Amino acid sequence: MKVTIVGTGYVGLVTGACLAEIGNDVFCVDVDPRKIEILNNGGVPIHEPGLQEMLARTRAAGRIQFSTDVKASVEHGEIQFIAVGTPPDEDGSADLQYVLAAARNIGRYSNGFKVIVDKSTVPVGTALQVKSVVEEELKARGLEASGKHGFSVVSNPEFLKEGAAVDDFMRPDRIVIGIDDDEAGNLAREKMKRLYAPFNRNHERTLYMDVRSAEFTKYAANAMLATRISFMNDLSNLADTVGADIESVRRGIGSDPRIGYHFLYAGCGYGGSCFPKDVQALAQTARENGHTLRILEAVEAVNSDQKEVLVNKIVKRMGEDLRGRTFAVWGLAFKPNTDDMREASSRRIVEALLQRGATVHAYDPVAREEAERVLALDLADRPEDMKRMHFVKTQQDALTGADALVIVTEWKEFKSPDFGHLKSALKTPVIFDGRNLYEPEAMAELGIDYYAIGRPHVELDRNGNRF
Repeated sequence: MKVTIVGTGYVGLVTGACLAEIGNDVFCVDVDPRKIEILNNGGVPIHEPGLQEMLARTRAAGRIQFSTDVKASVEHGEIQFIAVGTPPDEDGSADLQYVLAAARNIGRYSNGFKVIVDKSTVPVGTALQVKSVVEEELKARGLEASGKHGFSVVSNPEFLKEGAAVDDFMRPDRIVIGIDDDEAGNLAREKMKRLYAPFNRNHERTLYMDVRSAEFTKYAANAMLATRISFMNDLSNLADTVGADIESVRRGIGSDPRIGYHFLYAGCGYGGSCFPKDVQALAQTARENGHTLRILEAVEAVNSDQKEVLVNKIVKRMGEDLRGRTFAVWGLAFKPNTDDMREASSRRIVEALLQRGATVHAYDPVAREEAERVLALDLADRPEDMKRMHFVKTQQDALTGADALVIVTEWKEFKSPDFGHLKSALKTPVIFDGRNLYEPEAMAELGIDYYAIGRPHVELDRNGNRF
C-alpha cells in the first residue's frame, strides 16, 4: 500500500520504517530540511536500537523515501499518518498546531480518497478538529468532502517504548483503531485492516472502537503506567523512614498476578517524551471539562519531588555546600537504549549539584551529544556552573578523582562494574544509586557506602555484622 508519514520524529520514523519493512511503499515528509538531509545520507537523527539497520534495508529496496515536498507526500499516500509533535502548552494541554498544519496540507493537496490517521498523541476531540480543517481546505478548492475527494479521520495511537520501539511495532500486543461508523469510515476500516493484516496473522490484535475512545485510550494507558511508578516512588520514601526495603515490598506485591511486576520499580522519577506531557495533558483535559483528576495531579507532584530525592540523600551525607567536591554521574538519558533527554531526571540532579558548587563528570553511552545540548540550554544563564560540567568518554573516566558516584540511568553496563576499580578510583567509596542496581548488604561487605531509593543503608562492624 502507498503510505505517507508526516513527521520524521520518533514515532514517524519507527512507523515508516516498520511499514516499509513489511512491503509498503512509504513516503516520509518533514518540514525540517536538516532531518531529511541526515536521513537521505543514511543517518538517523535519533537513537533507537534496530532502526538504522531497518532504514538501510528498506531504503536499499526502494520502499521508503524522505522529502520536504509536502504536495508530493499528500499525492503519494492513500493512507496519511500524522506523526508530528504535540508539545505541552503553558497550561499543560497538548499544542495541536503541527497536527492541524499537517491536516491543512492534506486538504490543500488531496487528489483522492484519503485515510487520515492521527498517530500523534492527541486529546479527545482532535479528530473532529482535523476533519474540520480538511473540509475547510477542500471547500476553498471548490471540492466536496465526499466521493473522489472524500476522507475519513482515524485515531491509531502508538504504544511504543523508547529503546524497544521497533520490536513493539513489529510484535504489538494490541493495535487500537478508532473509526467513524459511516460510509467513509467503513472504507477507511477496510484499508486499515489491510495495512495491519501482517500483524494479525497469528491472532487478532486489532481493537476497533469509536474515535474519541481511541484518543482517550492512549492517555489512559500512559497515565496508568506513570501512576504505578509514582506509587512505588511514594512508598519508597516511606520505606526509607520506617526501615522497610522497597525491593522486598516490590517482590511481595508484584507476585500477585492482579498487580504484576511491570513499572513497579522505585527510582529517581520518570521522564521522556510521553509520560510527563501525557499526564499533564489528560489532567488539563479534565479541568477544561469541569473535572479534577486528583490521582493524576498527585502522580505528577510525586514525580517532580522524586527527582530531588537523590540530591537530598547527597546533601544529607556530604553537606549542603558541595564546593570542592566532584561527582561522577553515570547515565544522562531518561532511560536506557535512548538518547532522549526530555524531562530526564539527570537534568534536575546535575543542576542541583552544580548550584551547590560541585564539579560533575558525566558519562552516558549514547546521550552525550544531546545531553551537552540540553544542559547548555538549561544553564545558559549560569555560565560559571557550566564550566564545572564535564562530559567524559567512559564510565571509568567519570570515576577518576570523584568524591562519589551518582547513578541516574540503569544502562546494562552499569549493572556489574569492577567494584575494586571503582573503590580505588573514587576518593571515597560512596555510591548514590537512583535506580537500585545493587544490593545494600553486598555493597557494605565491599566497603562501599551505598545509598539507594527506599532500601536500607547497611553498615557492618569488623565481624561483618550489621550495626
